[in-house]
Amino acid sequence: MITTNETARILIEALPYIRNFTGKTIVVKVGGVPMTDPARMRSLAKDILLLHSVGIRPVLVHGGGPQIDVEMAKSGIEVKRVEGLRVTDAEVLDIVRMVLVGKTNRDLVAAINALEPVAIGVAGEDGRLLEVEPIDERLGFVGKVTKVRGALLHDFHDDGLIPIVSTVGADVTAQPYNINADDAARAIAVAMGAEKIIYLTGTPGLLEDPSDPSSLVHRLTATEARDRIADESVTGGMIPKLLACAEAVEGGVGSAHMIDGRTEHAILVELFTDEGIGTMVIGESGQ
Repeated sequence: MITTNETARILIEALPYIRNFTGKTIVVKVGGVPMTDPARMRSLAKDILLLHSVGIRPVLVHGGGPQIDVEMAKSGIEVKRVEGLRVTDAEVLDIVRMVLVGKTNRDLVAAINALEPVAIGVAGEDGRLLEVEPIDERLGFVGKVTKVRGALLHDFHDDGLIPIVSTVGADVTAQPYNINADDAARAIAVAMGAEKIIYLTGTPGLLEDPSDPSSLVHRLTATEARDRIADESVTGGMIPKLLACAEAVEGGVGSAHMIDGRTEHAILVELFTDEGIGTMVIGESGQ
């Protein structure tokens, strides 16, 4: 059981961070365990609500890859990927929209509103919040974000609301597109001039040795992140996340973080303690 002195120490340690981040936008991208485990989703909801309660302006961005895979399997549709991105024809797009907009987004909104009615769900295609263009004809309806209506999300904050964004965008003709959630979160953070972007992942962060959790890289610059991608010292799903972190910082976001979404209250530990628990990507100045 935590002692009174330990509680006081934690609060004292957190106070300057809370003061520094009050009034600032923090974008959180979530996927994986918090999306499939009700207990973790409730924990995430508490974290996001706490940020909101101390004057921070959070935006929660989500994908839903595993859930989409399950629904595709139920429909007898094979999952196909090109360079890590889901091939999305019209039939798959319907499933993507059903899962992300109709189910996952509503679950996240409900988890927060069960605590306090301040969350509002919005799809990237609503009001052309996320305007996209197609990436590659081989992928079908998969788009890259070209424009973000950041002012709309700021308006939600000004009204005391927490926007929860599902990553289905639209082109100039209102045709919906599936969007990689990591990149969508990065685009939103840049457009909003966010102080931080946080990626909740299924790993502790960037590891020097993927088999050794103790080899966590606590901090690196955007250039160092790109160098690791170029020399192939990182592989698989870590590549798009590390690249998104580098691009976010290069686009003006204060810092980008990859932390373990499986750890309860990971966001609070990363933001409000001296040690943190994940990997932080910063600008060249070391800020």
